[in-house]
Amino acid sequence: MAQPEATRPKRLAARALLVSDRIDLMGLERADVLATNPLAFRAGEGFVVLFRYGVAVLVGLTPLEEDEVLRNLQPRISGPLDKVEETAEIEIAPDQEDGKIPPGGPIQVRDLSPDRLVVIADALAKSAALSRDEQEVSAVFDVIEPHARRLAERGRAPRGLRTILKLIGNALIVRHRVSGRVAVEEKPDVLWDRPDLERLYARLEDEYELRERAGDLHRKLTVIGQTATALSDLIHTERSLRLEVIIVALILFEVLVTIYQLVSGAH
Repeated sequence: MAQPEATRPKRLAARALLVSDRIDLMGLERADVLATNPLAFRAGEGFVVLFRYGVAVLVGLTPLEEDEVLRNLQPRISGPLDKVEETAEIEIAPDQEDGKIPPGGPIQVRDLSPDRLVVIADALAKSAALSRDEQEVSAVFDVIEPHARRLAERGRAPRGLRTILKLIGNALIVRHRVSGRVAVEEKPDVLWDRPDLERLYARLEDEYELRERAGDLHRKLTVIGQTATALSDLIHTERSLRLEVIIVALILFEVLVTIYQLVSGAH
């Protein structure tokens, strides 16, 4: 027999889009606000959750509604980026276990209350932000590898201190995002008032491996920082050695000129 429409689980598509480096939420007041930190509100038949670190989570929206939301966000974003996307499916059924996530299946919840919506959106947003940071760290490793190989094969430091300084700067920016603005390893604020949702967040955290990925990023950033510092020290050492050789050569030249003048004066 077909399942009655009233008890049939409802499924909603959720997309977390990293649309920029930052979204300005100041003054974005709406009558249909569901939460303020992060900002969550209704849009058509679905929901939108916005995070200051540049992620918009869209739940149950049609493609046209998604385009309208993103278009309205354009004046409020800074540092546009290539979009990074994290997708999921939310299944709503009152009679199922809250927060269960079957392998490859949807996120199962009893209802999509504003607090549950924020918890799910928080995990998806952090996963999207981590994906961007993982891509940037991989790009930094791609730049470092030729320098390290040249050092191993020729025993010479790479040229171009500016490139090394850029690597250090990129590593510092990613570390600041992971530990500061995104705060991947911190739980959403809503759990302070809703400890009953801890289990849901823990399952989402495990599903998207948030702590493990953040830990891997920190370890890679440490390696990048140490490598960049070592290469920078080698460049400075070689420059100092060249400078000392030039100074010694100038002193010898001056001594030779003085001796020549003395000999010429004596004759």
